[in-house]
Amino acid sequence: MPPSRNRRQTQNRRPGGPRRTGRPQDLVRRTAFDVIRAVETRDAYANLLLPARLRDRNLTGRDAALATELTYGTLRGRGTYDAVLALCSDRELRRIDAPLLDVLRLGAHQLLGTRIPPHAAVGTAVELARSVSGPGQAKFANAVLRKVATRDMDSWLEIVAPADADPTSRLSIRHSHPKWIVSALRDAVGEGEIDELLAADNARPRVTLVARPGRATVEELRDAGAEPAQYSPYAALLREGDPAGIAAVRDGRAAVQDEASQMVALALAEAPVDGTDARWADLCAGPGGKAGLLSALATQRGARLLAADVQPHRAGLVRRAVDDRAGVVAADGTAPAWRPASFDRVMIDAPCTGLGALRRRPEARWRRGPEAIAELGALQRGLLAAALKAVRPGGVVAYVTCSPHLAETRVVVDDVLRDRDDVERLDAPAVLTSIAPDLTGLGDGPYAQFWPHRHGTDAMFLALLRRA
Repeated sequence: MPPSRNRRQTQNRRPGGPRRTGRPQDLVRRTAFDVIRAVETRDAYANLLLPARLRDRNLTGRDAALATELTYGTLRGRGTYDAVLALCSDRELRRIDAPLLDVLRLGAHQLLGTRIPPHAAVGTAVELARSVSGPGQAKFANAVLRKVATRDMDSWLEIVAPADADPTSRLSIRHSHPKWIVSALRDAVGEGEIDELLAADNARPRVTLVARPGRATVEELRDAGAEPAQYSPYAALLREGDPAGIAAVRDGRAAVQDEASQMVALALAEAPVDGTDARWADLCAGPGGKAGLLSALATQRGARLLAADVQPHRAGLVRRAVDDRAGVVAADGTAPAWRPASFDRVMIDAPCTGLGALRRRPEARWRRGPEAIAELGALQRGLLAAALKAVRPGGVVAYVTCSPHLAETRVVVDDVLRDRDDVERLDAPAVLTSIAPDLTGLGDGPYAQFWPHRHGTDAMFLALLRRA
């Protein structure tokens, strides 16, 4: 005899588990899982895909917040969770089907990185495993996650990253960074700050807005709920809510832009040039953050920005960010169509490993290996050499990377300038502090380096170079 309707509802509404009436709570987990799988299989970017999935599935408020936490938390903590799961599984992780392994990571994050009750965390993960991999694998997931649930995060860290372990391995597991990244960041920041830097990489980043000059004001952003920022005169912080809910952002008069990204663009605009100041260029402009700010500043001064990107679809994104006075072209910055010495100011925001933005793109730490440094090095050097050719004598080039890796920053600049006596290294920290007098911790010069743990920004590097 089938169970009564009331009994069926009772069975389907286990305490702490997903409700199967109304909007199912497991849609939140499924959304996080789908984004994580897309990151793994399609090289998708979580910060671009997740908002679209939330809209498509009508997840808002607390549901959207939970899906966001589960997605980013699982991506950030993958290294730590894998170390724990390896001890709790009777299979090697490499022998677990990839979708099921992502379910286990998602479950481990719920157990060790959130306040979700253990029975709910295990139950929802097992249901997800059943839908993804079938009943047999759901039993396996249940067994593994029940073992994970026997300890809290601190207790597991004492086991998987003990105090007497190799320092690099310990930091790698404790802070969920590949060992090669730990080593590279330690070389850049020093032994005394590496623990703090890695912890900052795993902190939830604040949303920083930019009011594009002449198109929006910081006061307008504050009236919409944002708060004052620390350094950039055009920045405001959004503590909560969707930036698209602000009219100036929807209209393209303001945008989401990290404060360090704003500051390096402002530094190029403020660096002293000799002679005319009418032609500016951003030669790696996609997707348009720095170009949007530079074009607004150029227009206010009666100058004009040319923004270029080698990829046509990225050039299209730039076109939406800049004002009507700017020009946008799809062009290769290393083999440009413009004449030498065409510009007074040139921005090169060079493609890099993105190690400075791991707070915002946690998947980037798992996407590349150390071989990427060599692969990108030739492009970075070619772009900087082309920029120095494109700027006129007396003009200034800003070489920028969203990475603190020494091989992507000062080593690139030093290599390109090694046999040149026609380029002067300007004091980048001094230019930046002329804009924000309270800004410290950038280094001794001539280069400047922003840091998440010092400045609350991405780890952006800046060199300012003037042609003699």
